[in-house]
Amino acid sequence: MGSLYSNTSFGIYGSLSNLSGLNVPSGNEVDVANRDEIKTGPAKIILNIENGVRKEYDIQIMKINKNNNYDNKSMLIKVIDQRLLDLTGGIIQGMSGSPIIQNGKFIGAVTHVLVEDPTEGYAVFGVLMIKESWEGQ
Repeated sequence: MGSLYSNTSFGIYGSLSNLSGLNVPSGNEVDVANRDEIKTGPAKIILNIENGVRKEYDIQIMKINKNNNYDNKSMLIKVIDQRLLDLTGGIIQGMSGSPIIQNGKFIGAVTHVLVEDPTEGYAVFGVLMIKESWEGQ
């Protein structure tokens, strides 16, 4: 389907030569939010944990480290969607990389769960992921 050129703490990067193999419907593209557009408060995480069907679940952006340029803990997030809590109890293995949307823009992706509270975890800024992808080429 393509080739990888970098595997970092900000994500895995490469180029696709066969987009049709991804089964991603067209027309679902979203803009990437700048750091100053990201606010504490409601957001959505996109997952496909229920029978492979992509769904949005409610989360809360609890804290934002706007000056973060060094690791993948840019935002503290909390799962508040009862459907997701009933299914998983919070953030679980396999959710890393799941996109987070706020105000119709991609703000970042899930990176970590807090061991002491699986309803909370960290996410990396989308702009950091984009920056890393350009530097890795």
